[in-house]
Amino acid sequence: MAGELLLELQAVSHVFADGSRGLDGCSLGIRRGSRNALLGANGSGKTTLLLHLNGLLQPSAGSIRVDGCTLDYSRSGLAALRRRVGLVFQNPERQLFSASVFEDVSFGPLNLGLDETGVRARVAQALAAVGMAEQAERPVHHLSFGQKKRVCIAGVLAMQPELLLLDEPTAGLDSGMQEDLLRILDDLSARGISIVLATHDVDFAYRWADHIHLLAGGRCSASFAASELPQQAATLRAAGQAMPAVVQLHRSLVARGVLPAAPVPGSIPQLLALLAETPAVEPNLDETPSARQRSAA
Repeated sequence: MAGELLLELQAVSHVFADGSRGLDGCSLGIRRGSRNALLGANGSGKTTLLLHLNGLLQPSAGSIRVDGCTLDYSRSGLAALRRRVGLVFQNPERQLFSASVFEDVSFGPLNLGLDETGVRARVAQALAAVGMAEQAERPVHHLSFGQKKRVCIAGVLAMQPELLLLDEPTAGLDSGMQEDLLRILDDLSARGISIVLATHDVDFAYRWADHIHLLAGGRCSASFAASELPQQAATLRAAGQAMPAVVQLHRSLVARGVLPAAPVPGSIPQLLALLAETPAVEPNLDETPSARQRSAA
């Protein structure tokens, strides 16, 4: 049921072989149907956390619960987890290894033991979801960086996961590609897929997410609804994050009497829409230019 806890980290720590800590008592929950941003600076633990959610890393301490049950790290338990939780790496080269787009996306469904008809149906559906249906037969090495990221997402979607994890999905994408990615994520969310993405881009996190989880020093310092972010200035500063640019701009316009204090826009397009709906401030025609100059003096 939407809103129920799907995955939960309980005081999870992870110590790497060199003694460094990737996570340090990190606790947070991911709810069904939610859009989550793991927000933090480089080295804050975002990627390490994603690798735990997918079972690629095991906690040194603490536990991970799936549907309220402690994660089973046996071979069958991890296989069951990865059918439900798919991970898209930051660098697509880490994830693409087949000659053609179709072969790469079909790898997961084939490993599930599906017949040819079932595999083709899943691949077609996944490629259509990311706008790559016409590229099925293209060699992977002929694709652009953004197209490779789409194929990685399609490969995960072909497994029909409940939860999609993405590590810095906007890295290396120009503004047009980022807009395409946003549309894909919106479509997936509308289909009921829970999404967690790691980012250091506070503007992107604020624009896209329902819930924001702030990471610093390997632990989750705060979790809150994205709509509450404008009230989290101190918490953001403590995690090395600035207030989103759109919030700062809105506050400046409110201080000048151009816009009302509410609602607070979540993106620049929303801010522009508010400005378009706001009556223009009429100039004082009774005041001559020379009078304005004397007043300024």
